[in-house]
Amino acid sequence: MKAEELISRIPSIRTLKKSGRVSRVVGLMVESQGPESSIGDICHIRLSDGGTIAAEVVGFKGDSVVLMPFSSIRDIAAGCLVEAQGHQLEISVGPQLVGKVLDAMGQPFDGAQLPKGLVRTKTEQEPPNPLSRPPIDEKLAVGVRAIDSMLTIGKGQRIGIFAGSGVGKSTLLGMIARNTNADLNVIALIGERGREVREFIDRDLGPDGLKRSIVIAATSDSPALMRIKGAFTATAIAEYFRDRGLNVMLMMDSVTRVAMAQREIGLAVGEPPATRGYTPSVFSVLPKLLERTGTNMHGSITAFYTVLVDGDDLNEPIADTVRGILDGHIVLDRTLANKGQFPAINVLKSISRLMNHIADDRHKTAAERIRDLYYTYAKNEDLINIGAYKRGTSQEVDEAIRYEPLITEFLKQGYLENIRLEESISQLEKLAFNGG
Repeated sequence: MKAEELISRIPSIRTLKKSGRVSRVVGLMVESQGPESSIGDICHIRLSDGGTIAAEVVGFKGDSVVLMPFSSIRDIAAGCLVEAQGHQLEISVGPQLVGKVLDAMGQPFDGAQLPKGLVRTKTEQEPPNPLSRPPIDEKLAVGVRAIDSMLTIGKGQRIGIFAGSGVGKSTLLGMIARNTNADLNVIALIGERGREVREFIDRDLGPDGLKRSIVIAATSDSPALMRIKGAFTATAIAEYFRDRGLNVMLMMDSVTRVAMAQREIGLAVGEPPATRGYTPSVFSVLPKLLERTGTNMHGSITAFYTVLVDGDDLNEPIADTVRGILDGHIVLDRTLANKGQFPAINVLKSISRLMNHIADDRHKTAAERIRDLYYTYAKNEDLINIGAYKRGTSQEVDEAIRYEPLITEFLKQGYLENIRLEESISQLEKLAFNGG
């Protein structure tokens, strides 16, 4: 490091440590008298055995500072020293992280040392200026025929995958991670069971997928703050590579569990439950997180966020809020999954808001024709199944009946099958205009 750089850092060196003492522990929260700090600042709580616990300032009550620890509060006692670090959470990031699995703090999950040569960056940053975002005009291949053909995605688009539990969200994410032509995958597993993390890495992602991915995991037993930080850490890593000109694929499973973690914190600090028990801060955190992805002047972050819908209710508060922020949504249908269709994408309930801007006229016409035929069959399916419809009554319905098995077969795809974007579109156009 040059002498000029060292000299420039002198004014920022902290010669005095601001400290306080733990006065109270209530539920998930630690209250202390001091230190002087701001919301989001990191503090270290010194334990009697010499260890430390990192915590974040989440609020104030009178003269007390309210902290939420990043780990268990079991060893915290009244009178423990609390030292302000004078900064918000930062992580180390760089190309050396590719192929690694990290925790919510950006540390290797297996306990190994971080590689050398990384740079520090804040986990919470402002979204790009709206006027500095280039328009999305280039397709991104994800290797899933139903998406590439019927719900074409653009580089820098943000998509929600909406589904109940057990309908194939993680498997679909694994397919996209293996098959996409993005430069790098950043995968955030938030609130997953510990078993599922290893299964996703070994089975769904696979060795080839991991070679071009960075995985951030915060399991369901992690404190609420760690689950939220996992989402922000993954987004910060994706931003780092976007600013270096890469087209990054960010996948987060699931944004619902991020909202649940924020609700946990909000209730603990005294926020009133507003909509179905979710606190107001949940609905302010979600846009701040989701708007950070997309395009900027250097590169792009194409983002897939999974959304768990309770009882397959697509209008529950989190699903409704996320759908309003994102640039499209993919709905996985339990009925289709029960019939053995994978991926169980309901193309009639799904939409890519940018497809009309990035697909050519022939492609759009083909997709509209297949969607119309599929809708006609779905509208008359009950009559067809009970034998109430007589062939020849409607030419449109007759054509939909003929096309239905062809469309269903087209939308199916093997778990390990990778279909190129151009091939998917070609097959769609052949099906729409030549009947297969």
